[in-house]
Amino acid sequence: MPRTTRLVRPGLVLGICCLSLLIVGVDNTIVTIGLPQIRQDMHASFSSAQWTVDAYQLVLGAFLLTAGATADRWGRRLTLQTGLAVFTIASALCAAAPTIGWLIGSRVVQALGGSMMNPVAIAIVTQVYPDARRRAHAFGIWSGVYGLSMAIGPVLGGFLVQHAGWRSIFWVNIPIGVIAIGLCAWAVPESKSPTRRRFDAIGQALVIVILLALTYAIIEGNSLGWASARIIVLAVIVLVCAAALVWWEGRVPEPVVDPLFFRSAPFSGAILIALIGMGGTAGYLWVVTFYLQDARGLSPASAGALMLPIAAMVLIVAPLSGRLAARHGPRIPLAISGCCVAISAALLTRLHQHTSLLVLLTSFVVFGIGFGMLNAPITNAAVAGMPKSQAAVASAVASTGRQVGQALGVAIVGAVVVNRINLRAVATSLPAASRPGWWVITAAGALVVVIAIVTTTRRARRTTERVRELLDEEHPEPPDPQQPGSELITRRFPQPEDVR
Repeated sequence: MPRTTRLVRPGLVLGICCLSLLIVGVDNTIVTIGLPQIRQDMHASFSSAQWTVDAYQLVLGAFLLTAGATADRWGRRLTLQTGLAVFTIASALCAAAPTIGWLIGSRVVQALGGSMMNPVAIAIVTQVYPDARRRAHAFGIWSGVYGLSMAIGPVLGGFLVQHAGWRSIFWVNIPIGVIAIGLCAWAVPESKSPTRRRFDAIGQALVIVILLALTYAIIEGNSLGWASARIIVLAVIVLVCAAALVWWEGRVPEPVVDPLFFRSAPFSGAILIALIGMGGTAGYLWVVTFYLQDARGLSPASAGALMLPIAAMVLIVAPLSGRLAARHGPRIPLAISGCCVAISAALLTRLHQHTSLLVLLTSFVVFGIGFGMLNAPITNAAVAGMPKSQAAVASAVASTGRQVGQALGVAIVGAVVVNRINLRAVATSLPAASRPGWWVITAAGALVVVIAIVTTTRRARRTTERVRELLDEEHPEPPDPQQPGSELITRRFPQPEDVR
């Protein structure tokens, strides 16, 4: 019998992959707007509310690094579908959570599913766009969707929490996840990598222990006491595991994080900016959400609507950021981003319960510009000058930096702010308690500017050239897919005998 084939439609595949990115990205911020109601309904502490956000972001960031290796072995479409299924089931568990502990645990499972989606979707997009120019355009759309997903979370979350309760922000994921799984089966071709990376279990475990111990110490330090035995033990664990990670990754053949990458000043700068910049933006959104609802008494929908300028500016600025990074390099958009984040936070360092709407809206607009400018140049700086064979891994490390940065930002800013809140008079005490947090975010924005300037000089770029030479020696470039005889994903669905 003749084999039936269906043409692969790159635009449709890109849309499906962007859908998976959208639900994971939205869940980074949509939950934040519901935290005040979650805290009240479940009688939870502010630190528990922090863990609702941080558990998701930490686990998502920690497992991004190995998701690519998993997909290489299992198949990229299968991994994407599995991630969507786990994410969808975990969303139902979150929506049905009877206690805050159940909710936090379900968020961990949700993040495990999310970690299997984004890097795999990037690999799929790369395959269906073999032409470099069209692929660059597809990645521009991808970056825009990521920025939009982060920005629309508070707006969409506010509407849902106001009209359907906070559990609806999880229920809404279920039909989207089911539709995405079906679309994957229909439109996305299956593929595996011709070279399969080994799973670095020890490196992965050390990364998880470091992130969890560090975040727990930051969040719980105020309540336990910074000199308490538990915090000291956690600090020792972080230092010992960090030293062990550096030692191990320098010796394992296929490390979860290649230490050679960090000899490149632009790459190291990109990861620092991802940690600091995304940390500042996550801290900003976290504090603003509680301020608008707990201090000003706004409903979730009103709070989300007031934050609409942030989403609007991200939507406008994100594509411009990508073009600036492609034409002039990452320095200009990163410097603009850092300046805007610093200015937007500095405007709120004198925040009080009745700060004028003009000041708030000005801060939101400036913050939206900074937020929109931040994402694309991080990836640009991380992968620029790297061998093609290592670009996906470098991008995955940058994505991990973003997620970990968001988690640490909420933890650090929360640790600075929460301890100063009078729980008997939250509305009146929160604005003053938040002021040190705004100064921390201002400093984060200023650091982004400094790092962007220092790590994008000619001298800094020469370090990338040296790293490229070393990586080329260890990881030779794969065959050019445009040349005859090289492995190329065809524009039809592979048949069973085509797929290993």
